[in-house]
Amino acid sequence: MYSRKDEKLARDPYSVLGVGKSADAKAIRAAYRKLAKKHHPDINPGDAAAEEKFKATSAAFDIVGDKEKRAKYDRGEIDANGNQRGGPFAGGAYQSRQANGGYRGGASGQGFEDIGDIFSEMFGGMGGAGGGRRQAGPMQGRDARYRMEVDFVEAARGVTKRVTMPDGKTLNVTIPPGLRDGQTLRLRGQGEAGIKGGPPGDVYVEVTLRPHRFFEAESDNVHVEIPVTLSEAVLGAKIIVPTVHGEVSVTVPKGSSSGTSLRLKGKGLKNSKTGSAGDQIVRLKIVLPDTADEEFEQFISNWRGDKNQNPRARMKS
Repeated sequence: MYSRKDEKLARDPYSVLGVGKSADAKAIRAAYRKLAKKHHPDINPGDAAAEEKFKATSAAFDIVGDKEKRAKYDRGEIDANGNQRGGPFAGGAYQSRQANGGYRGGASGQGFEDIGDIFSEMFGGMGGAGGGRRQAGPMQGRDARYRMEVDFVEAARGVTKRVTMPDGKTLNVTIPPGLRDGQTLRLRGQGEAGIKGGPPGDVYVEVTLRPHRFFEAESDNVHVEIPVTLSEAVLGAKIIVPTVHGEVSVTVPKGSSSGTSLRLKGKGLKNSKTGSAGDQIVRLKIVLPDTADEEFEQFISNWRGDKNQNPRARMKS
């Protein structure tokens, strides 16, 4: 026999979905999508707690996601389980939860159809209340996700990598020139096969760039610090400088100091939106010989050309 104790077994459906009683149908549906996707058994295999939360979410949506049942619940005619107040069979038609978390149709059967439609959209047709699988017609296959590492220079120039997916399938992944760290590539139609003639899912590849030992990216530009000898800095020189696109000849201006920056146009990273490339910024750093040179030390001792110079004058606090 029905009792008030039975009613307490189910939580208020608005509370389960995290919405207020004044929420419109769109807000309720959005809340259900978010929670159902989060706790779906296919996403959390073997997680009993997630499965229970998914069942509770489905039960709540079955009540307030249906216009007619929501009105009855708000008027107090049915409880959170969908039972008529005054007896489980009072009024005849209602929806009751089954042991496996599924639902059987009541007066309208609308709850089950809404649940199925949502999971057809979210999981390529793999859905239904309680994690059941609906296959009413052609459905898109599931998407797959993969993570891969690529060298900084390879990503700057563009490269094709052959990867093996978790299911053993091998794919050629084309890294477009100028790809940035953390970007995701979409391989259309490379996911799981569709159901009943439906299209296959996609593969999403998240790319992480391995840091380079001297190149650093900043927006479309590439920064690099290049060591130069004292004589190259004082007298000027032609030096070979590495870029992400290969080595180039660069002129060091006469009288350069450490920190002097040179800009190499178009030697940076390609911008996928504009199609143009950034620049490479070369920052010069004067380095002294690794070993002591008595002649050089004697020259510096006798040379007092910088006696009136204070390079730290601007650093006074």
